[in-house]
Amino acid sequence: MKMKKAVSAILVAAMAVTLMAGCGSKADSGSDKAADSGSESGSVFKIGAIGPVTGGAAVYGEAVKNGAELAVKEINDAGGIGGVQVELKYEDDEHDPEKAVNAYNTLKDWGMHALLGTVTSAPCVAVGEVAQTDNTFMLTPSGTAVECVQYDNAFRVCFSDPMQGLESAKYIGEKGLAKKVAAIYDSSDVYSTGIYEAFVKEAENQDFEIVAAEAFTAEAKTDFSVQLQKAKDAGAELVFLPFYYTEASLVLKQAAGMNFSPIFFGCDGMDGILAVEGFDVNLANNLMFMSPFTPTSEDETIQKFVKDYDEAYGQTPNQFAADAYDGIYAIKAAMETGEVTADMSPSDVCDAMKEAMVEISIDGVTAKGLTWEASGEPSKEPMVVKIEDGDYAVVE
Repeated sequence: MKMKKAVSAILVAAMAVTLMAGCGSKADSGSDKAADSGSESGSVFKIGAIGPVTGGAAVYGEAVKNGAELAVKEINDAGGIGGVQVELKYEDDEHDPEKAVNAYNTLKDWGMHALLGTVTSAPCVAVGEVAQTDNTFMLTPSGTAVECVQYDNAFRVCFSDPMQGLESAKYIGEKGLAKKVAAIYDSSDVYSTGIYEAFVKEAENQDFEIVAAEAFTAEAKTDFSVQLQKAKDAGAELVFLPFYYTEASLVLKQAAGMNFSPIFFGCDGMDGILAVEGFDVNLANNLMFMSPFTPTSEDETIQKFVKDYDEAYGQTPNQFAADAYDGIYAIKAAMETGEVTADMSPSDVCDAMKEAMVEISIDGVTAKGLTWEASGEPSKEPMVVKIEDGDYAVVE
């Protein structure tokens, strides 16, 4: 089932990383340590990256940082891009749009040729506005909002919010997982509402009924008892949770406390739930969600990535690390196909790369034969993962 817009591989990413994971690892060579070495302009390719490595979303940003560093190290060890070495400089945006723009300007002053980022949607949209004005190439590994790739200089590795909602509804309906479905979503978050709205729309085409739709906001995301009770009273056999793992861990805990045990189904933001401090992972058994990467795959390319990542960081990579890893290799492929040179201006680099992006195909860890459309959206197959016995398992 090929997906045209931000198509996504669906799986559970073993987000077994802590909020400050990956700092000071041996994969740092070729990364922002090298970026501070003062290489002469035109002698290296400078790839900037932006994401949260402090604050509540740090688990995502650290994973992206690690995945990007690992790819850069491999590329440099293999001779670089067209024989030219790569420097990676990673800036922290704390999941804040204003700080993300400041980080972009820092990288611009540094001489960035292309940007991997940003990691989260709201900062990505903000950076996208200035990057479009500058005509700077950007490839977000994990920015899912539609607006992240609204300009022709922007592409993404992950799949979009609407595609996640659409594919989730299709999967639930086509697999016959439930007849009565409830949804709990964050009405204050563009990621959550984007997925939810697409889910509701596609549900009209599927053989299940949405019996309860309950919202919460960023100001009230610790007590979900009211939403869960309404879902339970409505007889929901499945509860759709299009938001992040931190809140989801509370939902699962509170549901268990009220003896409510439907199927819980989430999206890629669920990645990381097994690493929540103090969370009983048994509560997540049978949780299903979509994600583009699974570390338990038997694919040789994935297993090598998992092994190398573990050796470098002492962790299992999650989907954000995988998206970043593939993102760096996509940048490499586009630079080589576009015949980019390190002495070109960022604007000229962008013009060459955005044409090349629709020509390249890479066999990555998130998809084989991964390609891009001019819209910025990737084409790849979806996957679903289910947590069993405290670990991830791919389901058909």
